[in-house]
Amino acid sequence: MKKNSELHFNEIAKNYNNSHDGKFVKCMYDEIIDRVLKKQPKDILDLGCGNGNILSILSDCTDANLFGLDLSKNMIYEAQKKLNDKVQLDIGDSENLPYDDDKFDLVICNASFHHYTNPQKVLKEIKRVLTPSGTLILGDPTAPFEWYLKILNYFLPKTNSGDYKIYSKNEIYSLLNASGFTPSNWKKINHSAFIIDATITN
Repeated sequence: MKKNSELHFNEIAKNYNNSHDGKFVKCMYDEIIDRVLKKQPKDILDLGCGNGNILSILSDCTDANLFGLDLSKNMIYEAQKKLNDKVQLDIGDSENLPYDDDKFDLVICNASFHHYTNPQKVLKEIKRVLTPSGTLILGDPTAPFEWYLKILNYFLPKTNSGDYKIYSKNEIYSLLNASGFTPSNWKKINHSAFIIDATITN
């Protein structure tokens, strides 16, 4: 599944913005940027940064230190062309983040969480690299009805896109709570996407 994700995004990287994936995520950009700017963080990690669209917007509206990580080398290459030396970009796995403990005030995870085959391990890593007062901003696809969600998740393993699991509101709340986060500010962007904040539980 992880290899499928890598191959899929390597293949579409050059034309990502015009792809189905690229068009899908656009609806979440404004809300994510707004939430980031309200937090006024000093160090930001975009986890699953893709071709750097969100980092590019942030580089024009914040003085924060910006970092991006993605599994796809072609996506990172596209991001480098766009961002030059404005952002530190790394090819890497979300289950083993190449960063020190307590490094980031804020981690963005937009439209990549549903690709993670071991979400608990990813959340453990996010928690490790966040400062104790830091925030995770998570945006991901969902579905309007439970029955439709079940159908989607049944067929996901049969695709080659590397999608692992689409979560309901209750499922993402439960997963975050179980991983030591306090979720808040759930917002449905449209019928098929949501954004939620999560802070480390004290």
